[in-house]
Amino acid sequence: MAVTFNVNGENRTVDVDPDTPLLWVLRDELHLTGTKFGCGIAQCGACTVHLNGFPRRACVTPVSSIEGQSVTTIEGLQGVEAEAVRAAWTEHDTPQCGYCQSGQVMAAAALLTRNPKPTDDDIDNAMAGNICRCATYVRIRKAIKTASENLGE
Repeated sequence: MAVTFNVNGENRTVDVDPDTPLLWVLRDELHLTGTKFGCGIAQCGACTVHLNGFPRRACVTPVSSIEGQSVTTIEGLQGVEAEAVRAAWTEHDTPQCGYCQSGQVMAAAALLTRNPKPTDDDIDNAMAGNICRCATYVRIRKAIKTASENLGE
């Protein structure tokens, strides 16, 4: 089945089984490997992308369900919130092993796009389900707060 959708600003058509998870279409068909496989059951957040601007777990999203929609991966993430998150991630040396970080950055950028001044509870809720095996949660929270502060400048 051919499915057409927009990826990082470019319309793409793929001919795959309609039940193929978006994650595998991105990685195997479109060679966008920044989105990672973690658990395959939408519990870890490593595969987080933006679907029409909202965080979505690509590992459980059938490609047939996104016909005509817009997907942003870590490779295409842009905007002031994305830049603030990237700068804060670097400033706080947030990643340890780095495997989960594309999903963490995607979730953080989506949060700050909708809520540029999040509370601790807002951060907890937005980042819930984004697992970091290295437990860099303190640095992640600090980086989100710094990114938020930098948006106000």
